[in-house]
Amino acid sequence: MTSSTQLSDCHVATHALLSVKPKYADSILAGVKRYEFRRVIFARPVAVVLVYATVPRARVVGEFDVEGVVMDSPQQLWSLTRDNAGIDECAFFEYFEGAKKGYAIQIGQVRHYPTPFCPVEVLNMRPPQSFAYVVDARSVPSARAI
Repeated sequence: MTSSTQLSDCHVATHALLSVKPKYADSILAGVKRYEFRRVIFARPVAVVLVYATVPRARVVGEFDVEGVVMDSPQQLWSLTRDNAGIDECAFFEYFEGAKKGYAIQIGQVRHYPTPFCPVEVLNMRPPQSFAYVVDARSVPSARAI
């Protein structure tokens, strides 16, 4: 048994743009990284995350369905996710240093954009520091249409 809490079933089709370091964006797209870790999480349900690979790429490279979000202590999160974390233990605990709780976004189906795009040009959104809600999800290009 674990003390983890499932925060979201993600039944509402809300989209978020998430800034991710390029090496982790590549791991998500390759299916190696099955959890994305955050110190702060969405306040409302998010069903689809657009993956913005930060500088030097500075492009939205793909998207994934959110299977759920787990909240727990960093120690427990690592214990639950380490086999599919896509990040080494040292980097994980460095990221969560000083945090009493953390969040693990469980990555579902991943869709790679064959032509990555600039969020300013396509979504009229500046890249966020951490994440931002996509106000008009109709502006999000389909992974199959890009």
